[in-house]
Amino acid sequence: MNFHSVENEILLSRTDTSVELEFLVPAESDLFDGHFPEFRLLPAVGQFDFISRFAVKYFAIPRNISSVKRMKFSSPILPGSKVNMKLDYCREKNSVSFCMRDALQCDRVFSSGSFIAGEE
Repeated sequence: MNFHSVENEILLSRTDTSVELEFLVPAESDLFDGHFPEFRLLPAVGQFDFISRFAVKYFAIPRNISSVKRMKFSSPILPGSKVNMKLDYCREKNSVSFCMRDALQCDRVFSSGSFIAGEE
């Protein structure tokens, strides 16, 4: 069974080039499996999976990534975390910038960065 999903996705705001949403990362997600069993946290690849998945969903860009311009992982996402994600899309550069924060403690940034979407 695949538990790569998020729960309770709530769209907070949306324009043609920006989206802000909130969701819960289920404690049962298989993305936590095998990553520090004594201190389970969402690995960077799992965070980027969520980021790219929502960029595709809301901006209709290709899922493949041409390049990552910058990426910083500041704080761990633990099982059951409620996440606030903001994505901004620049059509001219085909780039997406992102910021993932703790939805309950907004000054706590989980990750931030930007990437260039690839061609289809």
